[in-house]
Amino acid sequence: MAAPMETLRGEQRTVFGVYEDGEEEDSLPTVLLSVVVQRGHLGLCFYDSTDSSVNYMRDTPDSGELHLLTKVIQEVSPHVIVTSAKQERCMVHFLQQLGSNSDYKPEVVTYPYVDFGLEVGKQRLLSAHLPALPDSISERDKMSYLSSCISFDSLLMLRALGALLKCLDRRRVGVELEDSSVGVPILQFRAYTLKSVVYIDQDTYSVLQIFKSELHPSVYKLHSGEKEGLSLYGILNRCRCKFGSKLLRQWFLRPTQDLAVLFRRQDVIRFFSSPRNSDILGTLQSSLRNIKNIPTLLRRMSLSHTKVTDWKNLYKMVQSAVCVRDTVRHLPQSIQLFHDINDVFSDDLHYIASLINRVVDFESSLSENRFTIKPNVDPAIDEKKRRMMGLSDFLTDVARRELEHLDPRIPSCCVIYIPLIGFLLSVPRLPSMEEKEDFEIDGLDFMFLSEDRLHYRSQRTKELDDLLGDLHCDIRDMETAVMTQLQNTILKRSASLYKVLDLIAELDCLMAMSTASQEYGYTSPKLSNNRKIIVTQGRHPLLELCSPVFVPNSFQSQELQGRVKIITGPNSSGKSIYLKQVGLIVFMALIGSDVPAKEAEIGVVDGIFTRMQSRESVSLGLSTFMIDLNQMAQALNSSTGNSLVLIDEFGKGTNTVDGLSLLAASVSHWLRKPPTDVPHILLATNFHSLLQLGLLPSSALLSLLTLETALDGDELVFLYQLKEGICQSSYAANIASLAGLPTSLVQRGVEVSELYRTGRPIKRIDRASSDEQANRCSSVVEKFLSLDLEDQNLDLQLFMKDELLPSAGEVLNR
Repeated sequence: MAAPMETLRGEQRTVFGVYEDGEEEDSLPTVLLSVVVQRGHLGLCFYDSTDSSVNYMRDTPDSGELHLLTKVIQEVSPHVIVTSAKQERCMVHFLQQLGSNSDYKPEVVTYPYVDFGLEVGKQRLLSAHLPALPDSISERDKMSYLSSCISFDSLLMLRALGALLKCLDRRRVGVELEDSSVGVPILQFRAYTLKSVVYIDQDTYSVLQIFKSELHPSVYKLHSGEKEGLSLYGILNRCRCKFGSKLLRQWFLRPTQDLAVLFRRQDVIRFFSSPRNSDILGTLQSSLRNIKNIPTLLRRMSLSHTKVTDWKNLYKMVQSAVCVRDTVRHLPQSIQLFHDINDVFSDDLHYIASLINRVVDFESSLSENRFTIKPNVDPAIDEKKRRMMGLSDFLTDVARRELEHLDPRIPSCCVIYIPLIGFLLSVPRLPSMEEKEDFEIDGLDFMFLSEDRLHYRSQRTKELDDLLGDLHCDIRDMETAVMTQLQNTILKRSASLYKVLDLIAELDCLMAMSTASQEYGYTSPKLSNNRKIIVTQGRHPLLELCSPVFVPNSFQSQELQGRVKIITGPNSSGKSIYLKQVGLIVFMALIGSDVPAKEAEIGVVDGIFTRMQSRESVSLGLSTFMIDLNQMAQALNSSTGNSLVLIDEFGKGTNTVDGLSLLAASVSHWLRKPPTDVPHILLATNFHSLLQLGLLPSSALLSLLTLETALDGDELVFLYQLKEGICQSSYAANIASLAGLPTSLVQRGVEVSELYRTGRPIKRIDRASSDEQANRCSSVVEKFLSLDLEDQNLDLQLFMKDELLPSAGEVLNR
C-alpha cells in the first residue's frame, strides 16, 4: 500500500500539514532516521551529524502498532524520517498518528521503493565516504572492513541504510559549503539498542541455542513453515494461545534491563510456581485455550466480512476472558499484573458476551452457514419467520385450488418458493410436451424447466408475491442489519478487547515460564543494580535434559575481582558448555524467567557478546577466520563494563603464534582498562602458552580456572568440576583414543609431540633414519679402505654395485 503522500521529483518531503517544494531549511537537521517495516519486522538506522556516526539496529519484530519504533523515535528524536513510498498499512497509520502530534512533527521524506533495494544499499555503502579508510583501498578490503562494523544479516536495516545514504548525499549534511566531490563523512558505525534493551546479536542467539528452527517432519508441512527444535525458547514456550507464544518470542528478542519490568514478571512466576497455586494455574491455562486471533476478527468486522465461526470464537474468547477476570479477582492484588487484569477486564466483556449470547443463534447459523438471530430479538423478524414456517400448509392448500383449474391431464402440482424469484407453480412434464411450444398453458406464464418439472407463474402466485413478498431475502436483510448493529456495538469496545488481549498474552507467557520452572527445578534469581554476577551450582538448561547426569558449576564475577576468567582444560572437558551455561542463565534472568541454579544474583547487564561459533559466509566472501575476527572486534569495540563476553578458542583459525598473539593482545586490552570498564569475560582456550609464558599482565581482575580430570591407567576420566588452576596438558592423545583413532597413529603423535616439546629433531619413519645412514656409510668406508687397489683381480665396478651405490650399479649395467 502506498503512503498517502504527494510525490515530488524523486524526493518527497512532508512536514505534516505543510508541503514544501524542495527549498532548503535554514538550519539543517542533526538526526536523520531511515525506517523499513515489513511483515511485522522493523529495520532502521540513523545518522547523527554531531559526531558523523551511523547508528544501526538489527532487524527486530515489532507489534502492529509499532510500539518499538515509537520508543526509538522518543529516544532519538529525529528531525527527518526517511521511509519508502510503498508502505504497509501499519506504517501508514503510524505516520498519520505522528502527524497529528502537535508537540513533535518531524519531516517525513519518502523515496521510491527501488531505493530501498538490498543490492542498492550495499553499493551505496561501498561508495560511502569513510575518512578512516585510505582512498586506494580495494572494494574487497572495504567490504571486509564494513563486515566488522555492520551486521549484514539484518537485511531490512541494510535496505534502510541505502535510503539513508541517498538522503545524506542529496542534502549534503555537514558539507553544504564544500565542493560537490566531497561526500558526507561517516566517521564510525555503532550498534544501537534502546536504553532498556540488552544487546544480543544473531550469532549469540545461534550459539547459545536460544532459538533453533527445523524443517517440519511432516511431509505435508515441508513447504508451509518450520518448527522449533531443541532450544531455550522451545522448552520455555508452554503458552496456551498463539498471542502468548508471539509475546514470549518478543521478550526473547528484547531482553530488558528495566528492573521494574523484571520484578513484575518475577512476582507472577513466583506466585504460580508455588505448589499450592497449581489448581489456579490449571484453571487459568484451560481458560486461555479459547483465545483466538481477535485482531483479525475485529478487522473482518470493520469490513463486514464476519464469518459464522468468528462469532463463535469471539463469544468463547470473551467468555474465557470473563472467567480469567473472575479467577484473578480472588488472587493477591499486590501483584501488579493481577491488579491490572482486575481493572482492565471491565464490565464491557460481560456486556459483549451477554449481547452475543442473546442475539446470535449459533446452532441455526452453523446449519444455514449464515448469521441468524434468536427469537424475541426483533418482533418484525419473528413475524416473518412465523410466516415462513406456516407457508408449507398454506401453499399446499393453494396448490390444491390451482389443480382444479388445470388441464385434467396434469395429475398433480405444487406451489414452491424460490428466493429472489418468488412463488411459482410447479407441474410434472407430460409425455406430449416435447417442444417449447408445448409448454404453454392458458392462464399461466412459463418460467423455466428443471428436472422434468415445469415452473409457471399464475395469478395466485403473483398475489402471493404481493401479499407475502420475498420473505427469505427480507429475513436475511433484516438479520444482516442486526448483525451490522451488533458489529458496531462491539467495535466501539474494541479498545477494551485489545487491552484484554495484551494482558492475557502476558499472563500466558508468565504461566508458561512458571510451569517450566516447576518442571525443571529452576530458582528465582536476585536482580540488583550492582555489577556482580553470582551463580551457585548453575546448570545448562538444555544439556541437563539430554544427559542422565549433569555436574553443576558455580560462577562469580565481582565488581573489582575475577571479572576476566580464563578456562583451560582438555578437549571435551566441558569448557564450551560452561560458557554457554553462564550465558543462558544470565539471558534467562534478563527476560524475567527463573534460572537453572541453586541461587543466582544477576547485576546490570547491557549486552551479551560471543566469539564461539565459527561460521562461513558465501555472500560476503569472507574467510572463517575473518568472520571470527569480526565477532571479536564487535566484542572489543561495543562491550562496556556491564557486558558479558564469551570467547571460545579464539585464534585457532590461523598460524599458532599469530593466533596466540591476537588472543593475548585482546585480553591484555581489557585488563589494562579501569576496573569499571572491564566486562564480565569468560574465555576458554587450549593456548596454554598464554599463561605459561606470562603473556598477560598481572591483575586482580584475572582469574584462572580449569575443569577437573583424572587418569585411570591410560584412560582419561572427565569429572566436569570447575576449580581454580591451570591445565598442564590438553590430553589430546587420550581424546584421540576415545575418538577411535588407530593406536599406532596415536603413539606416533605422542612421540612427535614429545620431541617437539623438548626441542629434539623429529625423525621421519617412512625412510631410514640418519643414524642408520651414518652406520651404513661407515661400513662402506671401512670396506673401501680395506681393498687392495694393486690387486689385478679387483673389480671396482662390482664393488660399487654391491656396496656403495646399488642404484648407480644398475645404471652402469644398462
